[in-house]
Amino acid sequence: MRAWLTTVVADEIVSRRNVQVTDFHRLQQYLKSSLMKDAPSIGPGRIIRRKKDGSLEYLRDDLTIEEPLEIRIGSKTLATTMRTPGHDDELAAGFLVSEAIVRDRSEIAGISRDGDNGVVLDLARGVKLKLNSAQRFGTISSSCGLCGKTSIDAIRQTFPAIESASVRIDIETLLSLPEKLRNAQSDFTRTGGIHAAGVFDSSGELKIVREDIGRHNAVDKAIGRAFLDGLFPLPRHVLLVSGRASFEIVQKALAAGIPIVAAVSAPSTLAADFARESNQTLIGFLRPPSFNIYSHIERVILESL
Repeated sequence: MRAWLTTVVADEIVSRRNVQVTDFHRLQQYLKSSLMKDAPSIGPGRIIRRKKDGSLEYLRDDLTIEEPLEIRIGSKTLATTMRTPGHDDELAAGFLVSEAIVRDRSEIAGISRDGDNGVVLDLARGVKLKLNSAQRFGTISSSCGLCGKTSIDAIRQTFPAIESASVRIDIETLLSLPEKLRNAQSDFTRTGGIHAAGVFDSSGELKIVREDIGRHNAVDKAIGRAFLDGLFPLPRHVLLVSGRASFEIVQKALAAGIPIVAAVSAPSTLAADFARESNQTLIGFLRPPSFNIYSHIERVILESL
């Protein structure tokens, strides 16, 4: 197909062969329209799509929203993270837990909003904010949950290793988890561009599911919900993430006391090493009917080795 340009901007894009005639220029804001926003985590887009037969169509497309969230403790800004709006109080609480800033629900007196993109946490009376080199500052991108760390030592937190060895999960239950997570991913169904984290009990019942453009944010939202509900720790639960299992994901699970971490994609070497040291079971490539176990195999009831 050739496009013939003239000195006058045409009102139509006209095909020479089998491309449908569509009046794109008269349709306003085909790339973005704030009037179409219908969910806090999903934004509208107008796109031109070229189909297999060469024809072009103009249509709406749902996009995952990515906006900054400033997390503050009182008047002090702790971090700004790029996230998908929604469940921001859980994200802030989960962030503080996974950064080892708070350890008990009673340490947070209240959480309030500051506009659309700010969350303020107030610590309980007598609880002092103690930051060290392990805490990050600046802006955390949706693809990097460890941005801002200045050293390897600063990446590792001081969470105790998992003590429970009694929790076990059978193969059929394990293989059922990805479908349960997908069925609960309403935003992914619409956008195809968002991560999910699900907290299951050892019988395979989905307790909490959260979505976010950043997989580390999705985990913070999920464990943040459990933390705010006073359910910590979670020694008989499984964390399943829709993407890969990076070091930060395993560490966040450890902060919540979760002994089994599973991912539909690959783990990193650092994640596997950390899981072994922390007495966590790490499962990757959980894509029924197959999966890989990288550490502490004893928590999975296998039919045969």
